[in-house]
Amino acid sequence: MGLLDDKVVLITGGSRGIGEAIVKKCIAEGATVAFTYRSSADRANAIVKELGDKVKGYQSDASDFAACEELIKQVVADNERIDVLINNAGITKDTLMLRMSEAQWDDVIHVNLKSVFNLTKHAMRTMLKQRSGSIINMSSVVGVFGNAGQANYAASKAGIIGFTKSIAKEVGSRGIRCNAIAPGFIATEMTDELSDDVKKAYTDAIPLKRFGEAEDVANACVYLGSDMSTYVSGQVLSVCGAMNT
Repeated sequence: MGLLDDKVVLITGGSRGIGEAIVKKCIAEGATVAFTYRSSADRANAIVKELGDKVKGYQSDASDFAACEELIKQVVADNERIDVLINNAGITKDTLMLRMSEAQWDDVIHVNLKSVFNLTKHAMRTMLKQRSGSIINMSSVVGVFGNAGQANYAASKAGIIGFTKSIAKEVGSRGIRCNAIAPGFIATEMTDELSDDVKKAYTDAIPLKRFGEAEDVANACVYLGSDMSTYVSGQVLSVCGAMNT
């Protein structure tokens, strides 16, 4: 038996990187998975073809309030319930504050932080009726200790932590849990593009002396979505190789 047997899991931004790893891990643990993608339809279709009939992709913009309402309605219509919501969609538009445009600030806050509000707001109605649910929000260690050149990203991820703790207190009495995961440096397509010197500088700053893998984050999602964590709520789980220590 899998840790997520009989659970319906909705994952935003599930067509690449960490999101794709979460989709695959949840399927491996027995879940029925719905995931969103914004533009990479070919990649999303390939994931569905690979994983079979227990997974379905939905083209939807997590930063669009109305689109999220329709998404939740469709996922519930298709599956009758939502047991786990993983708010993973996010972007970066890094630059120093003196060079940062209003659009760069607004875009990152809109996609990274407002999307968490959008999906949680609409999914919560279903979870309240169920009197159960686990909401998992993807933050970052950058949201805990900041990073030069990422003021917009750090602000969005710090906001997610405050949001998570507040929601945990609001709906805990109705059997709904809300936690955040704060990944450190995780090996993805984005980090593959870094130079060897930059990679070395990053790994030197990590006590475990290596980048994490997307599956490390996916494993944390399985734990927080499963019945192994039924008394864990309002917490921030760092998956960072001891960077945030």
